[in-house]
Amino acid sequence: LFLVDRLELENQAYKNFKELLKNDYHSVIYKETKQDWRKAEIVVTTVQSLEFDNKYMRLFSPTDFDLIISDEAHRSINGNSRAVFEYFIGYKLGLTATPKDYLKNIDPEKINQADPRAWERRQLLDTYKTFGCEKGEPTYRYSLVDGVREGYLVNPVVVDARTEITTQLLSDEGYSVMVENEEGEEVEETFFQRNFERTFFSDLTNLQLCQTFMQHAQLDPLSNEIGKSIVFCVSQKHASKVTQQLNELAERAYPGKYNSDFAIQITSNIPGAQEYSISFANNNLNGHTRFLDGYKSSKTRVCVTMGMMTTGYDCQDILNLAMMRPIFSPTDFIQIKGRGTRRWTFKYQRKDGSRLENFTVAKENFKLFDFFANCEYFEEKFNYDEILLLPREKVEPGGGGGPVIYLPGAEVFVPDPLKAFKETLIGLDGMKIDRKLFERFSRPILEDQTLADAVENHQWEQAVQILRENYANKPEDYVTIEKLIKSEGLDRRLTWKEVIMRIFGMIDHFKTRDELLEEEFQKFVLINKPEPEQVLRIRTFFEVYLTDPEVRAIIDKREYPALANNPKLSMEDLKALGKWRDQVPAYVKDYIPINTYLS
Repeated sequence: LFLVDRLELENQAYKNFKELLKNDYHSVIYKETKQDWRKAEIVVTTVQSLEFDNKYMRLFSPTDFDLIISDEAHRSINGNSRAVFEYFIGYKLGLTATPKDYLKNIDPEKINQADPRAWERRQLLDTYKTFGCEKGEPTYRYSLVDGVREGYLVNPVVVDARTEITTQLLSDEGYSVMVENEEGEEVEETFFQRNFERTFFSDLTNLQLCQTFMQHAQLDPLSNEIGKSIVFCVSQKHASKVTQQLNELAERAYPGKYNSDFAIQITSNIPGAQEYSISFANNNLNGHTRFLDGYKSSKTRVCVTMGMMTTGYDCQDILNLAMMRPIFSPTDFIQIKGRGTRRWTFKYQRKDGSRLENFTVAKENFKLFDFFANCEYFEEKFNYDEILLLPREKVEPGGGGGPVIYLPGAEVFVPDPLKAFKETLIGLDGMKIDRKLFERFSRPILEDQTLADAVENHQWEQAVQILRENYANKPEDYVTIEKLIKSEGLDRRLTWKEVIMRIFGMIDHFKTRDELLEEEFQKFVLINKPEPEQVLRIRTFFEVYLTDPEVRAIIDKREYPALANNPKLSMEDLKALGKWRDQVPAYVKDYIPINTYLS
């Protein structure tokens, strides 16, 4: 049994098993062969498929598999998914490039005395402990150095490019601009790299990053166009802006070659994003290249994302990765860099009269564009034995060592930062007084090292407790959940965990009820694959059941005649749902916190 936690990983695992082991083993994807999966030796599935409605217990015996392999084991067997992993009793193998070491430098006696549940959670989440590697060493390790040395992987060419603004954002002093305070007075405010595309915005900076990428990106060795690339952004809004800028630059550089599809945004708010990522790997996203007839390479050259294409995504012919965002997690950095390390041979066959000419070029490296000194941070400054610290760079004459890219028009922009910055701040969600309330509330929290440590280690109960005890309901601002909901204009309940995630930059805004609902429904569709003709009907039922307590009570008690005069859901609608009438409520109860959707 080969367990994954995302659809694209399911597809690529099956493709590789089939390609490499087809002569010896029969491989299947479980959801495509539910009735005769026992005829196969290798069964590939998402853990969600088995988890839904406890399918793993109803349809499988604990002894059905001799070997259970968990791909991306640092993530795929956490939470409720752990039950699936523990249910089967065969040999167990975990695969990961970034194991989670939650027991590192922890004193078991102290933490057990202080909070026994925290100690239990750490043991459950620790990848080494899960697989019996008590001393923090894996059963088998194959490093990037090993892979490169033995010819299986390639190293990057790091491109350290910093604009005037990003150089200052990275410095201890930060980047200072004049802004208007609540009294209408101009005051100096300083921003750092964490603020980029969150509270500090500069379209000219984004444009310079895109231009630098376009000018220096590694080219496809056969078609001579920009090699296939992934760009990592700060947020969905940032990804949207970067995508637009790249498409505009591509249209000017290569007129007639693209139709605003040189770059495509692949984030969770884009319908069909997962399918786009699969098509990109299969070299048919928006068709094939127009640079070389008959050459099988994707017409779209750049995927712009946040995190969807970070962990486990396998696209071997990637030639460029661009980090247009600061990165503070070593796990994220390793996973991003790993997207480019696969080897690949570029092939093209051309017919010359009666003769066929074959062209092949091996991938020797890839370019890693680093616009926020991430490589320097993890190479020289990150403390691998302690909690993650903010990266800092000292500004020195000439730009601090490393190529400095100066913004065109920077002299025009620098004297007039207030106009651009001010306009962007006004554009943030909420009125000025609401923003200032949240900013004033956030500032001391960000400086609380104990709370920051809890957040960094995902100790959410501890983080929420610190926040509520030390900062909420205080006379200075008297911030409550209800006040935040009102100030943000939310149409649903808010949790303190979400507040903490917003303050520490893990989310860029509080999602509305509709946004959360759409995300949950897309998950439901991906896992359950309803018939196309039923999707709209199921979508309506899904929303009504989640958001209307009266309808939910009627469905749960099976008092269906009470729907006779209900304007949201009729008896006819309920009958037309068929099996989904029961499957939707079961899914909601198992996986969705209903309280979040209450007003």
